[in-house]
Amino acid sequence: MEVIQGKVIVLGDDVDTDQILPGYAMAEPYDQLGRFAMAGLAGVDFKTVYEPGCILVAGRNFGCGSSREQAPIALRQAQIALVIAKGFARIFRRNSINIGLPVWAADVADGLKTGDRIEVDLEKGTVTVNGEVRQFQPMAENVVKTLTYGGLIPRVRAELGITD
Repeated sequence: MEVIQGKVIVLGDDVDTDQILPGYAMAEPYDQLGRFAMAGLAGVDFKTVYEPGCILVAGRNFGCGSSREQAPIALRQAQIALVIAKGFARIFRRNSINIGLPVWAADVADGLKTGDRIEVDLEKGTVTVNGEVRQFQPMAENVVKTLTYGGLIPRVRAELGITD
């Protein structure tokens, strides 16, 4: 898996799926969900700090609330490169990995601010900020493999030799 570089958007604890993808957006066409990513976020005008390829950095319990699969899909469609949080709601984490959205549990927020640029190597467990390398628990090999394939279904199809 390649090293991920991008602009950081720092969020707090308990970012729920209604903030990630508001309920009203559920009526929108599936391929348009990315337009509504983070539209329910209170206190941050996401569209003013967002750029394709950015990295969301959050605290505890990212993705809590309803288990709507569309929330990580919206983030992926919005071209969020990676979500790093101190912790994730279990279903949100699993849904993200299954669709190929990298999510990594690491407490990296200390000293970061929105607009900083970081470099992340998930396999080594490193985050580089302003030339300083911070070490965390690397992402599990099995998860890296699933993400390398672009999600669970593409991985299983490849491993079974299904090419159609």
